[in-house]
Amino acid sequence: MTVRLDAHHHLWNPTRRRPFLDSPGLAAIRGPYGLPELRDVAERCDIDATILVQTIPDEAETLDFLELAADSAGLVAGVVGWVDLTGPDVPDRLAALRRARGGAQLCGVRHAVQAEPDPNWLDRTDVRRGIAEIGRSGLTYDLLVKPPQWDAALRLARDLPEVDLVVDHAGNPPVAGDLRPWTRWLTALAELPNVYVKLSGLLGLGPVDEVLPVVDHLLSAFTPWRVMAGSDWPVCELSTPAEAVWHIHEAATVGLAAAERAAVFAGTASAFYLSSAGRPR
Repeated sequence: MTVRLDAHHHLWNPTRRRPFLDSPGLAAIRGPYGLPELRDVAERCDIDATILVQTIPDEAETLDFLELAADSAGLVAGVVGWVDLTGPDVPDRLAALRRARGGAQLCGVRHAVQAEPDPNWLDRTDVRRGIAEIGRSGLTYDLLVKPPQWDAALRLARDLPEVDLVVDHAGNPPVAGDLRPWTRWLTALAELPNVYVKLSGLLGLGPVDEVLPVVDHLLSAFTPWRVMAGSDWPVCELSTPAEAVWHIHEAATVGLAAAERAAVFAGTASAFYLSSAGRPR
């Protein structure tokens, strides 16, 4: 059986912090999702380890996630946390997180760029400085963008080749619409060796038969060595149970060689997030 490293999932406790749970249509996932629930879904889906990704712009959540990783007996292999990229003290904030309990599991940073009203937020000097500091600290950066931010994300990737970037949810393509702009954008990103992409979150964007051509393009443009599979659990439960997500990932990669499938399901994420974590650039 292929080793599985879930490259993208979330956890939350709404009695402590509410990420985005008040948005319409999210009632089904408003309960707490913690380590017991993660262990259960990992067992059901044959998940060996995971990458836990931030949900809110709050360092306190990142500290909670690092503690949870320390208590997970290796299940949570890495944490993609949050710091204020616009602040002048990004290196100090990262150092403080690394000194905390579980700090060795900090492997990356993410900010919800898709929620920023300025589509060119990634072009800002202070933001660029913060992301460059992420790279210099030996960490990775998750790009969470939608179509309005695509151009700025491409400029960032070209201008900061020293920072390893991964595009969450393949950039949220319009699965049921015109894919040509997304295809051109993703192909341009794939030409940059510092950019990777996540096979995650797509089943909430359209039916399986329309998602599969998107997956085919991801694998063709980036090759399996720069594609990593993630569940986006528990958000995926709004459209597709976690077990079905992994079955569809399996079906979408059935034509790959064994080594290529191993990369998509674990090797790429491990190399991206875990092999170089904490290595100064």
